[in-house]
Amino acid sequence: MPEEIVRTWVAGWAVSRRTPPPVAKPWGYYIQVDDNPAEVGRHVLPVTEEQLVRDAAVSVTEPRTWMKMPAEPGDVESWISPGWVVAWEETGHLMAVDLAPARPVAPEGYTVSLERVGDVVHATVLDAAGEQAAKGQMAVLGEAVVVDRVRTEEGHRRRGLGGFVMHTLTDRAVELGAVQGVLGATDAGHALYETLGWKKHATIAECIFRP
Repeated sequence: MPEEIVRTWVAGWAVSRRTPPPVAKPWGYYIQVDDNPAEVGRHVLPVTEEQLVRDAAVSVTEPRTWMKMPAEPGDVESWISPGWVVAWEETGHLMAVDLAPARPVAPEGYTVSLERVGDVVHATVLDAAGEQAAKGQMAVLGEAVVVDRVRTEEGHRRRGLGGFVMHTLTDRAVELGAVQGVLGATDAGHALYETLGWKKHATIAECIFRP
């Protein structure tokens, strides 16, 4: 199950971030990243095995290349070659949910707009002054969607806007015929998404080539 969820996450992340399509590798996929000064690209492994991790690691020569896989960080640390470090603070959570209508109601004083650009749906929440208070987006992959970049601005937190964005995207996904939602969460996001019914399927270990 985590293997298929990882593959969906890879495909959706690339669509959401408008990167070149993922390139198949013997160990998984490589995604080129052009708009992030901290990352030039990432290898993502759907299956975590020692030889696959070692093969992916030794293939890399360019600093700021990342490698991500479903595993506990401590379990893969001894498998990575010199120059690689475990990015402990970036450890993620692979999550999924069976989608169902949420019928969200905007918190008082806020409105939401939805815009679809290609296969990406953007939800933007505005306050009474018309300023952005929260946002999120999702890549539409037929029967699955991959939720990405959910964020609430500092002055609008603890007002339920994160959950409202998630429910708004969920409703739109159901309208489009999707039945499964997938995302990669931070620690903070993981706690929120669990309250909304999302289930964690794996820890995502993250490593960076920093020779």
